[in-house]
Amino acid sequence: MNAAKLILTEAVSPPSPLRDSSRVGSSAEERKKRAAKEFESVLIGKLLDQMKNTIGDWGFEKEGSAKQVQGIFWMYLANDIAGNGGLGMWKDIYEFFANSDRTGATVDATG
Repeated sequence: MNAAKLILTEAVSPPSPLRDSSRVGSSAEERKKRAAKEFESVLIGKLLDQMKNTIGDWGFEKEGSAKQVQGIFWMYLANDIAGNGGLGMWKDIYEFFANSDRTGATVDATG
């Protein structure tokens, strides 16, 4: 390869931001549904993590990479469960978001 061809001789345009097609043009209602489903996915992930701790050691968890692969497995399992209906809790969370917008109430996370 010719090194002279690798030298920039013209101005380079700035990079354009990547666009997430799921977020472009989405309404507030769609964002609320997505947030509710993502929250349920995280909750199911935590639930599966606690359930996994009750199984015990099968002898495959000795390496750090095996633990990482298992963590990724449980995360994708939780996402799949939530994406296919989940526990149905996302509907209640979505209704909470919708009702709080209608009443103009704010949520105080500090307790």
